[in-house]
Amino acid sequence: MSLGPLMVDVAGTELTAEDREILQHPLVGGVILFTRNYRDPRQVQALTEAIHALREPRLLVTVDHEGGRVQRFRDGFTQLPPARLYGELHDRDTKEAARLTELCGWLLAVELRAVDVDMSFAPVVDLDCGVSSVIGDRAFHADPAVVAELTRAWILGMRRAGMAACAKHFPGHGAVQGDSHHMLPVDERPLEEIRRRDLMPYQRLFKLDCASVMMAHVVYSQVDEQPASLSRRWVDEELRGRMHFEGVVFCDDLSMRGAEKAGDYLDRAEAALAAGCDMLPVCNNRAGVEAILDGLKAPPNPVSQWRLVRLHGKEGYSWDALRSGAEWRHARSALAKHYDAGFRLEAT
Repeated sequence: MSLGPLMVDVAGTELTAEDREILQHPLVGGVILFTRNYRDPRQVQALTEAIHALREPRLLVTVDHEGGRVQRFRDGFTQLPPARLYGELHDRDTKEAARLTELCGWLLAVELRAVDVDMSFAPVVDLDCGVSSVIGDRAFHADPAVVAELTRAWILGMRRAGMAACAKHFPGHGAVQGDSHHMLPVDERPLEEIRRRDLMPYQRLFKLDCASVMMAHVVYSQVDEQPASLSRRWVDEELRGRMHFEGVVFCDDLSMRGAEKAGDYLDRAEAALAAGCDMLPVCNNRAGVEAILDGLKAPPNPVSQWRLVRLHGKEGYSWDALRSGAEWRHARSALAKHYDAGFRLEAT
C-alpha cells in the first residue's frame, strides 16, 4: 500500500478501533500527534510503534514541536526555548548562537526519534516583523540573513539526529497581523519585497537539500487571490519552478479558517492537491477527514511517494541510551547557560 496524501490525528493515548480503520485507508499517509496523545515517553513510544505497525511502508508520524509556546510533549522532554532566544543571542555572539541553535535542533530531534516520531514541523522560517502575534517569538529574528543562518544550524542539528526538517510557513507569515487559525490574513506587499526578504532564507536552505516545506494560509494579494497553500502560482510556479524545490510540500491544516476560502473539506483537499501539495493535514475534525476519504479521487502519485518516504526518521538512540549519554547531557547543559527563565531540567 502506498502513502496517501492525507495526514490525520488520533483520539487519545492509544489507538481506538476507529483510529485503526481510518489509518489503514489508502488515502492516509501520515499521523500528527497532539498534547492529548501524550502522557509520558514510554506511552507515546508505544503509540508510535502501534501506528508504524499498521502499514508498509509505515505511516509518517509527526508532531508540531518547536519549543517555546509550541511544544506538544513536555513532561519527560527537555523544555526548549522559543526561537527568539537564539536570535537575541546572535545579536551578542554570532558563533555561540549558531552553536546553541544546532545543539537544540539536535536535542529536539533526537528526543523525538527516541520515541519513534519521524519528524517535527520545524523550524519556523518566518521573519519577526513585529506585527504577528501567532508568529512572534516563534521566529528567530527580523533580519533574513540571521534567520537563514540560524535555520541552517537548526536543520543541520535535526539532520544529525536522523530527522528531516520542515521549513514553514512558505512564503512567509510574519508580515500579517491575522492568525490563519481563525481568519484568512492578507499580505499586500509586492512580490519583489517578498522575494527579497521572506524567500531569502528558503533559497539558502534549499541548498542544504531541505526535505520539506509547509505552506501558509495567507493571501498575497499582489500575487494571487488564493491563499499560498491552495495556489498553483505559489506552489508549482514559485516554489517548484523558480526556486527548484524538490522536497515534500505540506499544506497547512485544512481545518484552519484560512483554508475555508476553497469551500468544504473535500473542496479544500482537491484545491491543495491541484496546487501541487503532497500532504494535507486535517486536524481535530474527524467529520472533515471522513468527508475527504469518502469523496477524494486521488490516484497514487509516484513522485510524491518518493518524496514522502524520504521523511521517515533514521534509526537513533533508545530513550534510555539517550538519557544516559554524554552528548544529551552536554546539550542540555549548554542550553541551561542561556535559558534560565522557566527552564527545568527533568530529573534523570
